[in-house]
Amino acid sequence: MIDSPFADRLVQNLLDTDLYKLSMMQAVLHNYPNVEVEWEFRCRNGEDLRPYLSEIRVQLERLSDLALADDEMAFLESISFMKPDFLRFLRLFRFNLRYIQTGVEDDQLFIRLRGPWLHVILFEVPLLATVSEVRNRYLHPGVRVSDAVDHLHSKFDWLRRQATSDELAGLQLADFGTRRRFSYPVQEAVVKTLKQDFPGRFVGTSNMHLARILDLKPLGTMAHEWVMAHQQLGPRLIDSQIAALDCWVREYRGLLGIALTDTITMDAFLRDFDLYFAKLFDGLRHDSGDPLLWAEKAIAHYRRLGIEPLSKTLVFSDSLDLKKMLGIYRALHERINVSFGIGTSLTCDIPGVRPMSVVMKMTDCNGEPVAKISDEAAKTQCRDENFVSYLRHVFKVV
Repeated sequence: MIDSPFADRLVQNLLDTDLYKLSMMQAVLHNYPNVEVEWEFRCRNGEDLRPYLSEIRVQLERLSDLALADDEMAFLESISFMKPDFLRFLRLFRFNLRYIQTGVEDDQLFIRLRGPWLHVILFEVPLLATVSEVRNRYLHPGVRVSDAVDHLHSKFDWLRRQATSDELAGLQLADFGTRRRFSYPVQEAVVKTLKQDFPGRFVGTSNMHLARILDLKPLGTMAHEWVMAHQQLGPRLIDSQIAALDCWVREYRGLLGIALTDTITMDAFLRDFDLYFAKLFDGLRHDSGDPLLWAEKAIAHYRRLGIEPLSKTLVFSDSLDLKKMLGIYRALHERINVSFGIGTSLTCDIPGVRPMSVVMKMTDCNGEPVAKISDEAAKTQCRDENFVSYLRHVFKVV
């Protein structure tokens, strides 16, 4: 077995991305094919990435070579919610590098996307994976794939010691680690190990390529960009979350039914998540703030609406590791169904390696600002402070 964590190509193909990018892309094609957007890269931990700019540019240029192969197309055709017109479009799709800008500004690496939402939406995941892997190649050339796998097995051993057999049987874990992976070979080895050896129930991966080659269920629904874009897509601002959820329901007719709650805080979301949506959506995804406080709010909301919480699922995906997962499961599993998506602490958890916190977020839609007001202050993001203030006022967010 080759133990190098680095392969010739950083991004394997068009499917080496997360399902929610493709699900949103289809919805954009059908509902907003002419919308223009802007995105900005951000390194939350302030690391200096300027030394890697030239190599990042080389690797991003290679994205334009990617196109769907016949076997990849056949895999997508087997997914019930992928529509024929979208798959025809995706077969023709190519990454267009004229929509991406890279450089140095204010002594920091900057990466910006500007262009039609339909044509830039797929850049986010491979771009972040590329930045992460280029940086890791420079800083950690001696790391082996076996280092990641051995460390993962040690965490499995910890989980077996800590959890009862009933708890292990109830734990549901998915891989959400594409964007900040150490490298593609490491993610592939980690997902293979999860499939073979995870003590609980490994339910799938967000990575479409790995789902195809490893015969796993691809997982994902929507991301913040879907709700953020609706802040500038026609309805009154106060109705933007409702419009985003309603459009999703019309597109997927009950499929892909996990809603993301923290684009404008959980409290503001629940005010819009009425009985209609609460019955239609299978559950909610947590991505910021105290997970147990968030879960209590969700459970109480379902009860107020007369919905049995055990008929719904809460998906946790914010900075999780196995220890946090077990604690959340113990606190909630008898009251509501829970599932977990873990990213960085699976695919970039190697002794001696400090992972980055990198994101790519939409900043503008149709030339106007959009914002995310998270349940965690550090994750709030917008280029226009006046718009954030207005958004807080409209949604009564302190």
